[in-house]
Order: sequence, then structure tokens, then C-alpha cells
Amino acid sequence: MFELSQLRCFVAAAEELHFGRAAQRLNMTQSPLSRQIQLLERILNVTLLERTSRTVSLTPSGQVFLIEARRIVRLAESAALSARRVARGDAGRVSIGFTAVSGYHLVPKIVAQARASLPNVELDLREMVSGDQVDALLIGLIDVGFVRPPVDRQEFETTCVLNEPLVAALPAGDARLGQATLAPADFDGRPLIMYSRQGAGYFHNMLLQLFDGAGVMPDYVQHVTQIHSMLGLVHAGLAAAIVPESAAGLHMLDVQFRRLATTPEKPVELHMAWRRDNANPALEPMRRLCEGVAG
Repeated sequence: MFELSQLRCFVAAAEELHFGRAAQRLNMTQSPLSRQIQLLERILNVTLLERTSRTVSLTPSGQVFLIEARRIVRLAESAALSARRVARGDAGRVSIGFTAVSGYHLVPKIVAQARASLPNVELDLREMVSGDQVDALLIGLIDVGFVRPPVDRQEFETTCVLNEPLVAALPAGDARLGQATLAPADFDGRPLIMYSRQGAGYFHNMLLQLFDGAGVMPDYVQHVTQIHSMLGLVHAGLAAAIVPESAAGLHMLDVQFRRLATTPEKPVELHMAWRRDNANPALEPMRRLCEGVAG
């Protein structure tokens, strides 16, 4: 079977139709180039180039073989380039887990920036609650997770990429819509949609601390896990809810938002997490991109 180096020599000679120029193009001397082409012709058992003291021309077999030889050389060069891109992290595949709220603004910005800056990196996007993302990171199902704290795992590196306040989401006709801001006391004994302890423990505990600290007890009429489900129930007029400010980006019909006069000691945080031992070369450039978008 012929070798790639022989094909390169033949393609150069066939395109230049001059052995000296072909050798110069390949940064080699003329004699080795001629030997490579002779070996190729011997392997194929055909004459590819007609040589005289003055001219070099392609035989009919050489004309046909040149088409395929060019294709093979280009494919080999493309394969080598792809391999180098993957090794540098400029190409490959990165799986990203994200919470529903981060899918409203942050993730679309990351996707847009990745298309511009890392066009050869394929993104696999998976919407998951934070607990499921932790499990997915541990088994390697995802490379990066956008999760709610805390993420107390020695296997992970984390960085805070977003913090934001809580706001009240009120249904149409709610008497509190006349207020510019709401205090915890405005929810005392009033219907409120609450986060589930399982699946949304971060927000569940945050609201309990907020209301307990103010000596307030809302009437929890429903417990849900996902914020978009919560806003759907607000839209239906079931009750009010308290959500991260970015949830306003859903533009849910007949749902209006009001600031809270009293907020938790710490704002709502979103952390980016990844395994320390993740060997995916594309992870590091993608992680830097995510930090840049969030920052």
C-alpha cells in the first residue's frame, strides 16, 4: 500500500508539472521526490507522470489518480488539524447542566458566545435540578454544572458566577400590587406558593429563614420544585410566590414583580461546578468562557 508522503510528492509534482518546483514546495531535494513518485507508480503498477528532459505531464491514469490523491491528502490534513484542536480544547464536546432559571438568560448567552469563540466545540445542554447535577458530575454525565450552593464535595471545583435578589411574584388583582416594595409581614397568613424541601431545598431553606427571622408564617398552599411551574400557578391566580429576580425574564402573562424590602442575609447565588479530575481538553476553554459571560 502506498504512503501519505508518496501521495504528497505526487500531488505537488502533478500540480507544479516541474520536479524542481515541487521539491522546493515540499522543502526537500529533487532526487528523494522522484524516488517517492517512482515507488508510488511501482505500487500502483501504472505510469502517473510522463517525463522528458524538458517537460512533465500527467498520463490519463495520473489525471484520474490526482483527484483522489488530493482528497486523501486533504482528509489526512483535516484529521490532523481536528486532533490538534481537540488536544488544545478548541474542539470537542462539553456537556453542561443547568437549572431552569439559569436557562432564561445565562445559558443562552453562553451558547451565543461559544458559537462565536469556540465554534468547533459541541455543547450538550441538560436542564436539571441542582441535586441531579451533582450526581451527573460525579458519574461524568456532564462536564460543568450551574448549581445552587452548597456543593460540598472534595471532587469538585466551584466558583460563584451569579448573585441576585429575591422578588415577589404577584397575580393580577392582588391588593399588594399598589406597593412598590413588600416586607415579610405582607405575607403573614397570606397564601404563598412554597418551594419543595426535596428538589428545591436551597430556596426552601432561604425562605424559611427569611420568614422565621421576621416572625412571619405564610399560608403555604402548594409546594413545587421548578420556578416556571411556580410562576404558572401565580399566573393562574392561586397565590403569590417569591422567586429570583431573573425569573422575571419569563414574562409570564398577568404576573407582576415587586422588590422585597427585607432580603436574606446572602443573595441568591448560582455556582459553576466541575470535577477536578475531568480530563476533557475542551473543559478549560469552556469554563473560562462561562466565567467571562457571567462576569
